[in-house]
Parts: sequence; structure tokens; C-alpha cells
Amino acid sequence: MKLQKKQYDLVIYGGTAAGIAAAVQAKRMGKNVIVIEPSHRIGGLTSGGLGDTDIGMEQAVGGLALEFYERIARKYAQEGTRWLFEPKVALEVLQDWVTENDIEVAYGERLELTNGVTKQGSTIVSIQMESGSIFEGQIFIDASYEGDLMGNSDVSYFVGRESNSMYGETLNGIHPGNELPGGIDPYVVKGVPSSGLLLRVQPDRGGSIGDGDNKLQAYNFRMCLTNCPDNRLEIEKPEGYNEADYEILFRAIEQGQASKFFKLNKVSTDKTDSNNNSGISTDYNGMNHSYAEADYRAREQMYQAHLLYQQGYVWTIQNHPRVPEDIRAIYKPWGLPLDEFIESGHWTPQLYVRESRRMISDYVVTEHVVRREQQVPDSIGMGSFAMDSHHTQYYVNEEGHVSTEGGFYVKLDAPYPISYRAIVPKQTECSNLIVPVCVSATHAAYGSIRMEPVFMILGQSAAAAAVLALNADGVVQHVQYEQLRAALVQENQVMYTDN
Repeated sequence: MKLQKKQYDLVIYGGTAAGIAAAVQAKRMGKNVIVIEPSHRIGGLTSGGLGDTDIGMEQAVGGLALEFYERIARKYAQEGTRWLFEPKVALEVLQDWVTENDIEVAYGERLELTNGVTKQGSTIVSIQMESGSIFEGQIFIDASYEGDLMGNSDVSYFVGRESNSMYGETLNGIHPGNELPGGIDPYVVKGVPSSGLLLRVQPDRGGSIGDGDNKLQAYNFRMCLTNCPDNRLEIEKPEGYNEADYEILFRAIEQGQASKFFKLNKVSTDKTDSNNNSGISTDYNGMNHSYAEADYRAREQMYQAHLLYQQGYVWTIQNHPRVPEDIRAIYKPWGLPLDEFIESGHWTPQLYVRESRRMISDYVVTEHVVRREQQVPDSIGMGSFAMDSHHTQYYVNEEGHVSTEGGFYVKLDAPYPISYRAIVPKQTECSNLIVPVCVSATHAAYGSIRMEPVFMILGQSAAAAAVLALNADGVVQHVQYEQLRAALVQENQVMYTDN
């Protein structure tokens, strides 16, 4: 039996930081809004362990994103901004926003992936959840990391890596970059090809350098760890642990790797944001390539596989006899904080979906935009972090050894503007949807855009544009940029910088 339909000016799918920022902006501009969050926790990665903010350049952050980091500072009784924070504090700030702005949040509601989007022509009329709940709206925002609403609304999108030749780029496509010690034997029995390849090692890189493919950069969990004995839960050897999954690790150590097994970046006096830190670390390289378009059941299987791998990886680094004692001693003091993620056993529920679908609109952000080689006349916010991709796979290189592929990190000289056209689909495909997370950008450019402050910036700008569209003909592609710019200036959004 279907639940009652509900009608809103603006329906936001995804309670990420981008989705919450969008809701705040829409409410402040007087519109009726709902945030639909498939999980039971808002904030996505911002409240899910990513407390060491990928800030890039501070001057590029304005509007609600800046307000968020100012509110974080106040929670710590500090002035100005604070870019390092505990997950529970980020969640508090986001919940304050929800409460202060009387934002309705529907938790635990997932889009029905088969016929869950009802359209009339190019207009979304309503969306249906697995529960049967139907949400009708004038305008929709997809603020999810996966781009499920966009991907099920007949909007063009891309998964994977474009070839360098498609847009004249240099970082796209297959991109060898070895972050492993040299000389790692790829075979189960060293020197014996007939014994088969180690788990997750491909026989080759799958094409020539610069060729496109449908592979995704690796996912992991941003762990919040503590070394405070009174607040620490040890990470135990997980059920289903497979020692063979860590053979590359053992061989990397044998070949001389002595550090960078995972980061211990402090976000408070005794807590970390612990991320991947090398070619063999917490990223589960190669095991997420089908995630973007998978159904919920298949995604859950990948989620559990990532969880098993990463918890097993930490246990291995801390306890396994093939890891030297001096390395174990560095990592052994760290465990899960008892005052974080209480509902999920103190481990973050948020998988780091670094990249999924990316919309293809009439305008695509490329490496040339990020490098400021092309003018952007309709900026709605700025990016400034390095173009950054994690590894995509392991493969056997020309020397016959294990190598990583897909990683790059290219710092920028200055912030760059992001076009409004990058967050709206082609009008013929959908006229009332805005997409501030799975934006129209190449893999290379998205490597810089895909940061939480930028998602908040784009979420806020998306909502301001939605309100202008609501006040006009309801077509998001018809929004007059000068009006949008004026609205964003009023909200202290940074759209251009001097350098």
C-alpha cells in the first residue's frame, strides 16, 4: 500500500553536506523543502570521518561552506575558521542547521531504482522510494554521491575515465604512477606464473596510456581513530579475514616499505582522520568498478567487502607476524573512539565514494578550466584543491612486477571558477533537476572538484538557482545568471578571486 504523497517546492535527494547546505539556502529564501537521506545520518563524509578538510585555498571558500567551518571553530571555543574536526562535532553543526531552519529530513528512504522517477516530458513530477513514499516537487536537487536520481532521470552521464584525446587533456584515462616499492613479484608462488596472480592484480593495465575506460578510482573509509586508552576500542581481526588479500602488503614490506601504511592526521588532541597513504594502504584498489550503476544489493556486498578488507588491513598492520615489530608498534596504540559513530559500532557508516556517475551536460568542466586556461563567465563558486585521483587498479608492469595505476596529484596555482552550466542537465533531458555533486566534469577535473567544501558551495548555489527558477518559469536552464550572481553575492559566495 502506497503512502501518502507529499508536495514540496524543492526536493533534495541526499543529505550530504551539499544537500543540507542546499536545504538551508532554500529555507532562508522562503521555500518549502525536504531532504531525503537514504541512510540514518546526515552529512555524508563531512560527518563521516573526513575531518581533515581538503580545503585547497581558503580564499576560495565563502557562503554557507565558510559558515560551516566558522561554526566548527565556535564548537571548539575558537575564533575564525577551523578545518580540522571530529565527526560528532560536524554532525552537531549540521543538526544545528537543520533545527534552526526547521528543515524536514526523511531518513532511511532510498530511491526506487526501477521506475522510481516519474516525468512528464523533460520535467520530473515525483520520485518514489522503496518504501512506497512518493515525493512531489517543482524542482529536484540530486546531492547524492552516487547520482542515483540524476542517473534514473534520463540524464546523460559518464562512469569511468575519458580518454585524454576526448577533451585534449593530460591526466585522464589510463595513468600509470607507481606508488609501490620496486620488485614486487605478482605471482602467488614467487617466480611461478602458473601459480596465478595475487588477488586484485590484473595481467596488464588494460590499454595504452591515456586510453579511456569505465574503471573508478578506489574507495575506502575515512577512519576516525584515537590513542586515548579510556576512549578506545581495539580493531579486532574481522570474521572472514583472508590473509591472501594482504600479500601485496607483506611483499611491499619485504621490498623496503617502512611507513605510509595509513595516515594518522590529527583532527583533535587524540583523534585522527586516517586515510589511504600509499600504493598499499586502506584503499581497496580495483574492487569498486561496478559500484556506480549497481543495485543496492550489489553495492551492499561491495560495502561489506571494503569493510572486511580495511578492518583486516588495520588488524594486519597492528598484529600480523609478517609485519615487523617496529611498524606494528607505531600503529598499535590506535583504535576506534567510543564517543564516535555509536549507532554503527564506532566505525563510520559512510563509504568514501570518491567518484561515481558524472553528468554530461551542454558544458563539461575539463582540466583546461581547472588550470584556468578557459574563461568561465557564469561562476557559482570556486574549486582550489589539487587534481587528485586515487589508484584504480594493480597490474603487472613491463618489468613483470606489481604496479599501481590511476593515481595522480597535481597542485594548482590559484582557485578556478565553476560554471552554473556544469550543474544543470541538458534542457531536453531534464528541465527541473540540479546536480551539485555528480557534476558535469571529466575524471581529471572532478579530481579537484570532488571536495566537501566545494560540494557545500555548489549545493548552496544550486538551491539559490532553484529558488530563482521557482519564482520564474520553473526551468533551471532559464535562470538568468546576473540574478543568480546577485543572490550569491548577497550570501557571501565567492565566485571569483583576484589571482
